[in-house]
Amino acid sequence: MTGITGNGLARFSLNQETIRQWPLPALADGCAAAGVTRVGLWRAPVQEYGVERAAALMRDSGLSVTSLCRGGFFTAVEPAARAAALDDNRAAVDEAAALGAPTLLLVSGGLADGERDLVPARQRVADAVAELAPYAAARGVRLAIEPLHPMYASDRCVVSTLGQALDIAERFPAEQVGVVVDTYHLWWDERVPAGIVRAGEGGRIACFQVADWVTPLPEGVLVGRGQLGDGCVDLRGFREQVDAAGYRGDIEVEIFNAGLWARDGREVLAEVVDRYRRHVL
Repeated sequence: MTGITGNGLARFSLNQETIRQWPLPALADGCAAAGVTRVGLWRAPVQEYGVERAAALMRDSGLSVTSLCRGGFFTAVEPAARAAALDDNRAAVDEAAALGAPTLLLVSGGLADGERDLVPARQRVADAVAELAPYAAARGVRLAIEPLHPMYASDRCVVSTLGQALDIAERFPAEQVGVVVDTYHLWWDERVPAGIVRAGEGGRIACFQVADWVTPLPEGVLVGRGQLGDGCVDLRGFREQVDAAGYRGDIEVEIFNAGLWARDGREVLAEVVDRYRRHVL
């Protein structure tokens, strides 16, 4: 598999979690061998390898980092916990800047212990973004609020719809705060087409990620994302909508799937690229 960028895949970005079994050097080698030039990275393996070492590895391998995941998880109520979360997010911004990643993805966090009201939890998200946005902007990093499927609202992300993400993002300059359009999380919502138009008009689409939805979901649900084309999501339709809204950025394939992680990484990458061509382009 060679010459990917010359075969219609110039916007293709491989999110690191899609081939989780690859440590960073293997990711760099595998992408170079396949002609992939863009990757989305995650903080934990980057920190384990060393941020500066990881940045040098990406540069030396000719890889551009399209996003860093993740910041967020700032819905705690206790002042000390909120302060710690903000400190961690500032560190995430610094890591993104060191990697040359233009975007830091934010997964907002779930309800606090004993909490049952989503509205104040979302307000705490907006309050945290207000503190972080100027810090990130000064370092050349854009924050991107990612809405997650409602099944994650209690423990992982109180921002469940594209509209809710935009309601927060639009309080800030577009160059500072955008949103993530992720097919896995948004495919079910009939309001999404209008939301994509709204996001495009405001220049708010900071990241576009693709994965499919398959059922039944596995136990734990986190690792149940489907390989492109295996489920019910109109992936090409999503891509056409974000394109029509003016988005010209990278398209990250982000699939959490234990079956893919158990296979040979180069085989997985070849399959992902083939499915991307067939179902997204």
